Formats: sequence, structure tokens, C-alpha cells
Amino acid sequence: MRIFLTGATGVIGRRVVHELSTRGHQVTAVGRTAAKYEALRQAGAEPVAVDLFDVEGLRRAVAGHDAVVNLATHMPTSTTTMLFRSAWRENDRIRKVASHILVDAALSGGASVFVQESFAPAYPDSGDRWIDETTPLAPAAYNRTVMDAEAAARRFTDAGGRGVALRFSAFYGPDALQVRDLIRWVRKRWAPLPGKPEAYISSISHDDAAAAVIAVLGVPAGVYNVVDDEPVTHRAYVDALAAALGVPSPRLPPTWLESMMGSVAQALSRSLRISNRKLRQESG
Repeated sequence: MRIFLTGATGVIGRRVVHELSTRGHQVTAVGRTAAKYEALRQAGAEPVAVDLFDVEGLRRAVAGHDAVVNLATHMPTSTTTMLFRSAWRENDRIRKVASHILVDAALSGGASVFVQESFAPAYPDSGDRWIDETTPLAPAAYNRTVMDAEAAARRFTDAGGRGVALRFSAFYGPDALQVRDLIRWVRKRWAPLPGKPEAYISSISHDDAAAAVIAVLGVPAGVYNVVDDEPVTHRAYVDALAAALGVPSPRLPPTWLESMMGSVAQALSRSLRISNRKLRQESG
């Protein structure tokens, strides 16, 4: 399969490049600096330098590929800057504009599959109830553009292709910025994870997220939650991390603090017990 991949040098993308190349797929991957260009080549991909907002450039680069996978994001540089709405501006632009430019290029170039990253923590607070893909999204102000990104995948399907949106949950792994920051706080017996201790958090490792990207190349069109089998409570989440670090159980912030920390903290405080049943059933 010939696959065009954006976000190829990100924490998920570089894992996807490696796995696809290992499986014998032809991967064209976007890399816009000399260092990233060479890293992609070493990983087995054919690197291409193209701007995601360059309509004609993308049309030429995407032509002739069987699938287009859009994992491009622009995350804030720290967990502190994540609290500021302005820090998400470029990420919003990618989801709102670039995803639709990519769909147009994919349709023009004859691709049959379009995979778009999305975000599972846009679901509403649901207490201890299970959440599946039929639950309507209720994004906060900072992640409202997930609706635009998913609309791009639906538009690809409506045009006769197979559009897939992946609702990734909170990432964890050795190169997860927010986990490294949380580790520093937990060592100080404090865990700045907003929400009630009994609220659920749904997570996914970087490796499993990459495996899901590859798995959905063969699933029916639609949206899919990419989460671990068993979500855990906030209390269990930080206690497990503390136990792994060999430090005492940390304190969680008081619930009244959420309203002072903006829409990001308010979204993180939601109880999200998200099911991955659909992805498991459809992908095997």
C-alpha cells in the first residue's frame, strides 16, 4: 500500500512510519527540516517537504497514494502553556483548514482511505457510565476544532472514499510531555490533575495508538475511540504512578480550582470512561 503521512515526526507518527515500513508499505512522510528529513529516510520513508496549507503543493505530493493519514498537530510546548487558549491557535488552524485541504488532495489524487486524528476527551462528563462513539461530543473551547477535523473525514466518505476519524485519548509513554511533567509533581506529593478523585480518565500508550492507526487502514468508515481496555479513576491513575516511582500517594487539587484554570482544566476534570469495543471488533 502507498501511504502519505503527515505528522510523521511526532510521537505517534514516527512509530507509525517505522511499523508501516517494516510491514513493506511505501510511505511518503512530511518532514520540513533537514534533521527530520534525514530521520524519516533512515526510518524507511520517502520524505517530502510540503506546507500543509499549500493547496497545489499538497495536491502534487498526495497524487497516486492509496491512503492519506493526517496525524499533524501543533501541541503547546508545556503543560503550563496548555492552559492558555492562544497556545492552541496553530493546532486549530491545522484541524480547521489543513485537514480539508488534505481531503481535497486525497480525492483529487485517487486515494481510497483517509485517516484523521481526533480527540476523545471532547466527550461530555459521564460519571461512571461507559462512553462509546454514539455519545455526542461536547468539546471545550480549546478543542472545539475536533469537529472540523472529523467533518473532513466525513466529507471524504460522502465523496465515495473511506474516511476514518480516530478519537485518541490521553497519551502516555516515555516521550509524553504531560507525563514527564506529572512525574515531577508526583515526586513532590502533588498531582495537578483536575477533577474528582472518582472521575475516570481514559488513556492510551503511544505504541498502542500507533498500532491503531495501522489497524484502521482496513476498517469501515466512521469514528473510532482509541483508548485502553480499562479506564481508571484519577485517584488510581496518580497512585499507580506514585507506586511506580516509589513515592507516597500525591494530593489532588480541590475541585473549586477548576473554574480558575480555564477550559483545558475544565475538560480534563470530566469523568470519561470511554470504550474501545468498536475498534477492537472492527479491526480484530
